Amino acid sequence: MDYKHPVPPFTAETAAQKVRMAEDAWNSRDPERVVLVYTEDTRWRNRAEFPSGREEVRLFLQRKWAKELDYRLIKELWSCTDNRIAVRFAYEWHDDSAQWFRSYGNENWEFNEQGFMMRRFASINDLPIKESDRKYFWPIGRRPDEHPGLSELGL
Repeated sequence: MDYKHPVPPFTAETAAQKVRMAEDAWNSRDPERVVLVYTEDTRWRNRAEFPSGREEVRLFLQRKWAKELDYRLIKELWSCTDNRIAVRFAYEWHDDSAQWFRSYGNENWEFNEQGFMMRRFASINDLPIKESDRKYFWPIGRRPDEHPGLSELGL
């Protein structure tokens, strides 16, 4: 049987580890990599979209990263219990007309016993920002360990 460690029940430490792993995967902007942490029958709510199953999630992520250019994300653990984790996040991106945005949101995650995410419910708001107001400047990919998190950035 496959496992996606850490597995529930979560402690604050293992939940924070799971959050950083998710942030790293999403910052790869690789839908093939990202979908592997979800169950085959995963159910999502992402804004007004409701992808169901890994294939719909993969297609959703392809569309997302084709639109949200130079995407950089920071996630932070909000709380956890048993097999659930609550996360807050903010990411920066620009569209094809060079308008920058900072998207803020909260996610609720539910995992199976093997540590794969069964459900992901996301609420997200997009704030247009000036390029000069950006706070995320690391090279595309994983956020460096020394880069401040959301709390340190005042977000």
